[in-house]
Amino acid sequence: MLYVVDSRELGKALKEEIESKGVPAWYVELWGHYIVVTPPNSKVNGLKTPVRAAVELKTDYQLVSRQWKRDPTPVKIGDREIGEGRLFIIAGPCSVETEEQILTTAKAVKEAGADALRGGAFKPRTSPYTFQGLGERGLILLAKAREATGLPITTELMDPEDLPLVVKYADAIQVGARNMQNFTLLKKLGRAGKPVLLKRGFGNTIDEWLLAAEYIALHGNGDVVLVERGIRTFDRTLRFTLDVGAIAYAKQHTHLPVIGDPSHPAGDRRFVIPLALAILAAGADGLIVEVHPDPDNAWSDAKQQLTFEQFKELVEKARAVARALGRV
Repeated sequence: MLYVVDSRELGKALKEEIESKGVPAWYVELWGHYIVVTPPNSKVNGLKTPVRAAVELKTDYQLVSRQWKRDPTPVKIGDREIGEGRLFIIAGPCSVETEEQILTTAKAVKEAGADALRGGAFKPRTSPYTFQGLGERGLILLAKAREATGLPITTELMDPEDLPLVVKYADAIQVGARNMQNFTLLKKLGRAGKPVLLKRGFGNTIDEWLLAAEYIALHGNGDVVLVERGIRTFDRTLRFTLDVGAIAYAKQHTHLPVIGDPSHPAGDRRFVIPLALAILAAGADGLIVEVHPDPDNAWSDAKQQLTFEQFKELVEKARAVARALGRV
C-alpha cells in the first residue's frame, strides 16, 4: 500500500501512526512526492493523519510500478538525461587499463555520439587469476577522461565497503549481474545519492529484477535505470540469451528508464550491433556497450568489445531505428 501525503511532517506522523497499529512502514521522498509505504496487501483502517492518496497495488514492486505513477521517470547522469523520447548511449571499455586507453576511448566515443563513458575499475571475474581491475587508480583515470571530454562516467560497484570511494568519482554507479540481489549493497545504494544502473542477473526473473529496483527506491533513491543484459538459458550459441521481452515488459510495468546491454549476450563483436538494434526496437531508452581501441588485446572481454569504427556504425544504425520509433 502506498500513501501519498502533503508534507514531510505528515509523512513521518503517518509512518508512526501505522507502526503503532503493528504494521511495518517506510517513509521516503521520491519523484517530488512524500510517500509512506507498507507491505503489499496490508490495509490499515481508521487513520487520523490526513492522506492525499492511498493506492492499493496488485504487485510486490510498489514504488517502481506504473500502476500508481503513470508518467515515466527520467534519470540524470551528470548533465545528461535518460528518459523516454530520446536515445541515450553509454560506451567504453570493459575495464580501465591505462591512461592512454581510457582517454583515447573517451574521445572516440564522444565524437561518435555517446552520452556517457563506462569503464570498470573493480571487475567481477569468474576466475580469481584474471584481471580484477585497477581499483582507485581506474577511478582516477575515469575522472581524467571526464575532465578531458565532458562525458559523465559510470562504473561498477562490487563491495559495499568501496561505496564512498566510488561515490567520490562516479556520476552513476553500476550494479552488475552477479550483485543484483546483494541486498546489503542495494540498501546502501538507496542512501548513496547517485543514480544506479541495475543490471538484471543472468539467472533472475523479471520480477526479481524489479524487486531489486524496489529495494533501492524503498531506501530513498528513485534514480534507478534498469539494464537488461541477457540471461543464461539452455542455448549456448551466444554467450547469453538476450531477453527482449523483458525490455517490453519493464517498459509497460515500471516508470523507470530501461536500457539494454548488447555486448554481454553477444559475447562476440559480430553480433553486438544486431542485438543493439533489437534492444531499441523492443522499446529501450538506450544502450550500454563495450568499446575498446584494440579489442583483441583487451585485458578482459576481448571478443565482445567493438572497435571505434564498429561503434560509429552502431550509433548511425541506432539513430535510424530511434528516428523510425519517433525518438530523437
